Amino acid sequence: MSVDGGKPSGRPRDCMRQFLVVGHEAPTDPAFSLEDLPGAGRLDLLARSVTSAFLLSHGIREATRCRLVLADEFTVRFEGRELRNLRPDERSTAALVRTALEARENAVGSIPAEAAPGVYLHRQGVAGAVEAAADEGTLVQLHEDGEPANELQAPADPVFVLSDHRDFRESEAELLAGHGARRVRLGPEPLHADQAVTVAHNWLDTDGWTAF
Repeated sequence: MSVDGGKPSGRPRDCMRQFLVVGHEAPTDPAFSLEDLPGAGRLDLLARSVTSAFLLSHGIREATRCRLVLADEFTVRFEGRELRNLRPDERSTAALVRTALEARENAVGSIPAEAAPGVYLHRQGVAGAVEAAADEGTLVQLHEDGEPANELQAPADPVFVLSDHRDFRESEAELLAGHGARRVRLGPEPLHADQAVTVAHNWLDTDGWTAF
């Protein structure tokens, strides 16, 4: 239904949205301090990206999946339909990452460890995470040198791939290109990863609307 003359998007409301955030210096050992998340490989930024992926003002985006790749060694996967007690502060989200790493001995081969409801740890680096995501949706590399999002039609099954405070490595850019990822920028100014997640959601939320 339209609102104030707006036009609803043709995208189904329950269509899965995915985010894959590469944390180049993220910890792979649970013995990091929750009191110094910036010093823990910018885990503060990664945690904010997770909360931006899922949290609404009074609810959660259930049709959302988020992967955090930790130093090309582990991937923490968050499932919106299963998550419980996700809070808006970065410290509690970082604690979920620590809980996931505490379960790393249970992640064997391709079998992930379930660390908490909706939180899974995989022994999977960037290549494995990208390959898994590419099997599930259309890769969109968010990058300040990409095509303007406002001139493009968003895919129905997007997987937005972001880097942390570091640029994508050349090998990562080549990997994404090899999987057909389109490079897109969300606006005229560079954004932090967590801000880009919010803007990407808004791009999809407003697709097809002319008024609100």
